[in-house]
Amino acid sequence: MITNETRRESYEAILPKITDRKSLILEIMKDRAMTAHEITEELLAKGYIKYYDRNFVSPRLTELKEEGRAIVVGKKYCPRTQRNVSVWKAVERSDQQNG
Repeated sequence: MITNETRRESYEAILPKITDRKSLILEIMKDRAMTAHEITEELLAKGYIKYYDRNFVSPRLTELKEEGRAIVVGKKYCPRTQRNVSVWKAVERSDQQNG
């Protein structure tokens, strides 16, 4: 079916960008616990993204969690959303192997 084929082609075209985004997010977090908002703000401040877009970060955090490369370590109040939000932390490769 043509729609399935074009959908697959589109996904394959963006796949390298997704991997790059995940790498950027892990680089920003390093050993710090951060919210999606804080990660987005830092990416913006460092010039990795041109405007505030939490959707640049949030789906990648979910994927990193599914891959065992990030975990939710708590929650905290976010002044931007006026709600409690998840706090994320990157999982070290050695932590993955020992855990």
